[in-house]
Amino acid sequence: MRGSDQSVIVSSGMETLLTLVEEAARSTREGVKHFVEPAPGTLRRAISKRHHIVFGRRGSGKSSLLRKAAADLTVDRRPIAHVNLEAFKGHSYPDVLLSILIATLTEFKNWMDSAAIHPSTRKTFWEKLFGTTPQRPSFNRKATSDLSNTISTHIEALNRELHRTDEADLTVKSGSEESEKNSSSLKSKIGASAASISGESGCEVSQKFREEVEEKYKISKIDFLHRRIMEFQRIFRQIAEISEGDSYLFLDDLYHIRRSDQAKVIDYFHRLAKDHNLWLKIGTIRHRTLWYAHGDPPIGMKLGDDADEIDLDLTLEKYSLAKEFLRKILRNFATTAALMPLSSFLTDGAEDRLVLASGGVARDFLTIFRRSVDVARERKGGHRGDKVGAEDVNAAAGEYDSSKREEFKRDTLDDDDVGLQAEFQNVRNFCLDKNNTNCFLMDKDEIGDHVKLVHELVDLKFIHLVKSRVTVSGRPGKIFEAYMLDLSQYSGARKRRNVEIVEFWKPTSTEALRRKSMIYPPRLKADSGG
Repeated sequence: MRGSDQSVIVSSGMETLLTLVEEAARSTREGVKHFVEPAPGTLRRAISKRHHIVFGRRGSGKSSLLRKAAADLTVDRRPIAHVNLEAFKGHSYPDVLLSILIATLTEFKNWMDSAAIHPSTRKTFWEKLFGTTPQRPSFNRKATSDLSNTISTHIEALNRELHRTDEADLTVKSGSEESEKNSSSLKSKIGASAASISGESGCEVSQKFREEVEEKYKISKIDFLHRRIMEFQRIFRQIAEISEGDSYLFLDDLYHIRRSDQAKVIDYFHRLAKDHNLWLKIGTIRHRTLWYAHGDPPIGMKLGDDADEIDLDLTLEKYSLAKEFLRKILRNFATTAALMPLSSFLTDGAEDRLVLASGGVARDFLTIFRRSVDVARERKGGHRGDKVGAEDVNAAAGEYDSSKREEFKRDTLDDDDVGLQAEFQNVRNFCLDKNNTNCFLMDKDEIGDHVKLVHELVDLKFIHLVKSRVTVSGRPGKIFEAYMLDLSQYSGARKRRNVEIVEFWKPTSTEALRRKSMIYPPRLKADSGG
């Protein structure tokens, strides 16, 4: 038995499994073949005729769901465009909207030039990308070609408008040089004693001129976008006529663009879509997104009225569901690699620890599993046996911290970084140094910046929600939320001995979460007991 276990860990089948797992760690068009629905009905909703905002932490399956929906709609010959907004990170408004419009129209044009007109008999296209062929006939080639050319004309106009910034820079440079000449002339007339004053005056004039020119071009671009909205709407009417149905726009990873611009971008596309057979499917992280802003008029899409939400965050609060979902993903890959059952290379304790270490996030589950196999191979059996065990997962989770911190830097702006890092350190110190436990509580009615920061840290996967309703001894009428500090903070190289691991998923641990001493943030007022 021991020898057979060993052969599984180092077998060619395991190499195949690890390759599949590594490829699945990033959402790709080819990856839809391994798609596992996070919850019943999510895929059906993602292809329905309704605007949706898809919420989920990084790696929770947002992109996989959107890509799978786009693939299924394409096979049904429903026009789609899939745009990854990470490419526009750091772009300012209105240039970011111009860029997204260009990408959107380009994707629709590419779809019209391929999936719209390729016959079902062209199996090299359909079978390779989608594994099946469409039942609906291809579109009218002449009408599709004419519309494709129209879209190209609009793309060219949008590109010209986007790059008018270059003209603005030339104007500003010319204005600055003129200002400097005036300043130099003024210096020679009034003498050296006033040189510093005239120099400062010249700089102020130059800066003011630059700001005025930049503002002029910004307003000009916004006016351009407003003037063209009816022309863009006409495009989607034509797409609906040619396709005899609806079209779908998938905007993935909205949280990468500036929060102050998010509602404005959504608002523009919502105006394009309304009554024009276009449905928006937007993927993002909840607490890093502003999808609606009150005002006169309001900006964006209001959940419940303009759009519905699809929540993919299968948190540790639903531990058994999360475990079954994650096991199903791994089983799919293991079946392909002919390595079933999972128990042939994974202990029961390792399965639970993988769920815990991943926080219920599919990508993290697969990545930590792959690293756990490496750890198990390196120790070459020993007293812990030849399967992947809980201690192997602990070591792999500790190593994964560096990857999480890299994601943290990519997903946050410098201004956000400081506050989030400080709050995370406060939480970490509270759990490990003050309480020596992996969990903490927060009053459900608590308000303040620290609450917002904790919620963002949940979205960034450094903290995990484990219970949404907890009562505490000595705090009648109060409801608390329970959170778990990420396993990477007290395992692997950061291993803390004697840390109390509250097994919140077990009924026997209910009382362990009800202690007053676990309430965060700690108050200055006396709080006896615990």
